[in-house]
Amino acid sequence: MRCPYCHKADSQVLDTREAPESDGIRRRRRCNGCGQRFTTYERVQPVSLLIVKKNGLREEYNRHKLEAGIGLACTKRPISAATIEDMVNSIESALFRRGSAEVPAHTVGELILAHLREVDPVAYIRFASVYLNFADLAEMEQAIEALLQRDAAPPPTPA
Repeated sequence: MRCPYCHKADSQVLDTREAPESDGIRRRRRCNGCGQRFTTYERVQPVSLLIVKKNGLREEYNRHKLEAGIGLACTKRPISAATIEDMVNSIESALFRRGSAEVPAHTVGELILAHLREVDPVAYIRFASVYLNFADLAEMEQAIEALLQRDAAPPPTPA
């Protein structure tokens, strides 16, 4: 593991803990070269997952592409990087829990929409405008109205 400060590859692990939020391991390290401390995270490399596009093409699942799409929708919104990371982790976990080697692209899009709807309505509309490919402003207005009606509805009462 290279030190982010001096870039030497010699470091010592000081502490190891499970990191349930990222389904991995958190390690606290100290560089033997410069003495700086830093944290690393390890995650198990999941088995291969193919995303089936609308046109039938199959593409290898790419976590960075998922992060970029969500990040773009959340640009200049009051959404922390940790919240985006949690969304990506949750969506990724849901995809791999399906137990299938192939997942339709619309399933990924629906999961993203569901998470964004809960986190930020503007990010939701931004993503929906691209993902749902609104033909005109009337379709976008319907999506906004549906979102406003959902938010205006009183929360269900516990039984």
